[in-house]
Amino acid sequence: MFPDLAPLMWCSFGTIAVLLQEIVSIYPALSPPTLSASVSNRACSVLALLQSLASHPETRSLLLEAAITEYLYPLLNTTSNTKSFEYLRLTTLGVFGALVKADDSEVVNSLLNSDIIPLCLRIMETGTELSKTVATFIVQKIITDEAGLQYVCATPERFFGIASVLAIMVAEQPPPSTRLLKHIVRCYLRLTDDPRARTALQTNLPDALRDGTFNNLLGDDAVAKRYLQQLLDNLAMPAHGAPPPSPGPAAVAEVTQPGSAPTAAGTPHPGPGPVAGGSRGGSSQAGPSRRRR
Repeated sequence: MFPDLAPLMWCSFGTIAVLLQEIVSIYPALSPPTLSASVSNRACSVLALLQSLASHPETRSLLLEAAITEYLYPLLNTTSNTKSFEYLRLTTLGVFGALVKADDSEVVNSLLNSDIIPLCLRIMETGTELSKTVATFIVQKIITDEAGLQYVCATPERFFGIASVLAIMVAEQPPPSTRLLKHIVRCYLRLTDDPRARTALQTNLPDALRDGTFNNLLGDDAVAKRYLQQLLDNLAMPAHGAPPPSPGPAAVAEVTQPGSAPTAAGTPHPGPGPVAGGSRGGSSQAGPSRRRR
């Protein structure tokens, strides 16, 4: 791997414009879904170059300031299960995974003003095992940041949107892989750092995480077992105040729809209530969204 590839690409005249042209050129094939394997492979090669920009400390912030990521959301906002679309979504998720892996608050604050959380939640519910793992990792890294945790716990709808999808993944058959389960547990664990979210999870954590269902799956993974035990210990702490009523199914479904994410700022909610379930869907929409809420 060439270590200086990212800054060289960024400073090379016309290179980023050509990469964006390659991305935009596949928009017509997103809806209706007519993306061929060869076109998907070509786009994924471009995305791999963008991932190098997202990974490099000198170009990461430049990528966000130029709103390059806005051109990638339509690639995630697709529902076709063909290999060409799944490969495209997975490679696109890799760009965002590279961004959040740096544990940079600037990155998180930028992503909170986008559709990445609802898009990841939909993939977590309907994608393949690998796509679910990467999408859950992205959500986990976002809420690990204090601003991300405050954002998802600021309203009941946001909390329920994440908690319900996590519960669906826990209950799936066949069960999630060890790696995916570890990310799920870490999401739950981070949510317990918010007192109101902890109150709700004390009565709504999936039984499978309490009754030893996943003991064999976790096997000798001491780290995953420690996360799960810490989660249970946190939920054993006394709750302060009664959980507030939960929103209706329509409100819960709305939060996982791209384009419906509420503003990051606003009045704090009285606390999350019981976790709601249900499936959500969506349609693809071509073009950068440039949303600023």
